[in-house]
Amino acid sequence: MQQSRYNLFTAIALIVGVVIGSGIFFKSDNILIATGGSVVLGILVFVVAAISIVFGCLTIAELAARTDHPGGVLTYAKEFISPSMGSAYGWFQTFIYLPTITAILAWVSGIYFCILFNVNQTLEIQILAGVGCFFVLFATNIFSAKIGGYFQSAAMVIKLIPLVIIGFAGLLFGGTGEHFTSTAVSEIASTGWIGAIAPIAFSFDGWIISTSVAYEIKNSKRNLPLALVISPLIILALYIVYFVGISNLVGPAEIMNVGDAHLDFAATMIFGPSGAKILMLFVFISVLGTLNGLVMAMIRMPYALGLDQMIPKSRAMTTISPRFDFPVNSAVFALIIVIFWLTVHYFSQKYTLFPNSDISEIAIVTSYLLYLGLYYKVFILWKKKEIKSVFRGLICPILASIGSLIIFSGGIQNPLFGLYFAICAIVFGAGYSYYRYYVIKK
Repeated sequence: MQQSRYNLFTAIALIVGVVIGSGIFFKSDNILIATGGSVVLGILVFVVAAISIVFGCLTIAELAARTDHPGGVLTYAKEFISPSMGSAYGWFQTFIYLPTITAILAWVSGIYFCILFNVNQTLEIQILAGVGCFFVLFATNIFSAKIGGYFQSAAMVIKLIPLVIIGFAGLLFGGTGEHFTSTAVSEIASTGWIGAIAPIAFSFDGWIISTSVAYEIKNSKRNLPLALVISPLIILALYIVYFVGISNLVGPAEIMNVGDAHLDFAATMIFGPSGAKILMLFVFISVLGTLNGLVMAMIRMPYALGLDQMIPKSRAMTTISPRFDFPVNSAVFALIIVIFWLTVHYFSQKYTLFPNSDISEIAIVTSYLLYLGLYYKVFILWKKKEIKSVFRGLICPILASIGSLIIFSGGIQNPLFGLYFAICAIVFGAGYSYYRYYVIKK
């Protein structure tokens, strides 16, 4: 399989491109609903959640700098914890975490496709349009991985346009600032706003996905840690500008009222119906960029598992197609998993099984719990003096762990948390058991 396809800019584009461009556009209403319409609390939760991504990136960068093998999280778990734990992390990433997020982003692509082209927005049409977007990007990344990388870089630049325009337009031309009055201590002391952590975690999530293509980044031991440090700072600044701007422009009550259509509402306020279409085109490309980053990562995961025999039919998963210079079997297997979760998502939305939420949020908050094991290993490397810096080896893992626990506590607010967390635990345990009892004892 061809190595070193992507440079530092593409690595940054992958992280920023996966994180920005979807969650912030369609989760702002969920955040405001959870905070009771309080913009100040929303900003507070953004900052709290940022602790996890910023210091999580800095911590994981220490592991990324010590290996250039494929697999991302599963490789870090395998090399720094144990092979069996690497398999467990890999199964969770492959069967739960990545496909649920990919399924949601395919659906969101379908939503913005319908908004852009004035298509009647039934759930079925949204899903079908999303499946179409997913298949186009899936095929593009198989036929030419380089084209997928180029699109990722272009989409990162394009997706900054609506964020900046909406954010600064709201700050300069929005309301009088009545939405930003001080928040009472009693409101902060209450627990209701903690529910905003889950949708914000979705908005911030995706940074870890870049590690799955680390082995295809030029000079990955240098460039991936740099990308993991630079990207979250860009993301946090843009998120706060956008969230404050659109809240000031549209107003929290109206955002909560119109739901996912609030961005189109804001664009129409600024540019009128015709100009709003152009801005929504940028948003649509932005969301596709996010979906593309997920596809890039997802189709490589079965391949990464297969390299260490962590999945049945490992030889098939690692077979490189001479025509495409790509593990096509891995990609097709990934496709089947995503379609399964899209089906689950369809029924969960149709019967409102996840009110003010979706199937991906519990997987995301569970993933932050699993990162604790990796953060602990960075701390151990510091204790062994393999990491000299107190900041990188001690302070960063501690702050990243605190952030992860806060995000996990937000996920507990979901009424179906127990059931879905049990499913995550079963898959994680199955991956651990498969390697321990079918590979080691073979």
